[in-house]
Amino acid sequence: MTRRLRLWVLAAGLLATAALYAAACTDLPGFGGQWHPYGDRAVRTALQQRTANTVSSVNFDQRGLDTLGEETVLFASVLGTVVLLRQTRDEKRVPPEPVRVPAALRRYGLLMLPVTLLTGLYVIAHGQLSPGGGFQGGVVTATSLHLLYIAVDYPALERFRPLGLYELADGAGEAAYVLLGTAGLLAGSAYLGNVLPLGTFNTLSSGGTVPLLNAAVGIEVTSAVVVLLAHFLAQALEIERDTEEGRPA
Repeated sequence: MTRRLRLWVLAAGLLATAALYAAACTDLPGFGGQWHPYGDRAVRTALQQRTANTVSSVNFDQRGLDTLGEETVLFASVLGTVVLLRQTRDEKRVPPEPVRVPAALRRYGLLMLPVTLLTGLYVIAHGQLSPGGGFQGGVVTATSLHLLYIAVDYPALERFRPLGLYELADGAGEAAYVLLGTAGLLAGSAYLGNVLPLGTFNTLSSGGTVPLLNAAVGIEVTSAVVVLLAHFLAQALEIERDTEEGRPA
C-alpha cells in the first residue's frame, strides 16, 4: 500500500468517525436536564438485580462482556511481559546491594502493609455494595505487598512473593471469569447472563453472579500487577553475560 493510499484510508476513517461523533452529540440530552436515559436504566436494572453499587452492576452484569475484554487485555499484557522479559540462558542476575532504609520509613511501611492489604481485600469483597471492586481493590492489594520492597529490601519482597503462584492465580482469575459466563448458557440464558440467586439486597451475597465475577477480577488484577512489577523490578537488577566459553563479561 502506497503512502498516498494510506493517507486516503486514514482520511476516510477520520471522516466517518467525525460523522458518527457529530450525530451522537446532536442526540445527547441537554446539560443539567432531568432526562438521563442511560443512567436511569442502569440504576433501575441494578436495583432489580439487587446490586447496591450501580457501577459494579454495569461492569459485571449489564456490560459483563466489556469487562471480560478489559480483563483479557491486562492478562495479555502480563503474558507478553513474561515472554519478552524472561531471563535468557546466557544471562545471570547479580543480587542487588543492600541499601539502608531510614528507620521512620521502615516503621511506617511495615505499619501500613497490613492496613493496605486489608483495605484492598475489603474493596474487592464489597465491590457490589460500595464504590470499588475487583479492579481497584486488586491494585491496592498488590501495592500492599510491595511496601516490603520500600520498607525493607528486595529479598524480603521475594520471600513473601512466590511468583509462580501469582502467575497461576492470574490465569485462574481469567479462566474463572470466562467459565462463570457459561453459567448463563447452561441456564438457557445469554453468556454472562445473571442467572444465579440474587440474594438479599445490600448484603455480600447479593447481586447473583456480580460478586463472583468481581472476585475473579480481583484475583486476576492482584496477581497481574504483582507479576508485572516483579518482571519490571527484575530488569532493574544488574544483568551480566556468562563469561563461560569466551563470552564477554
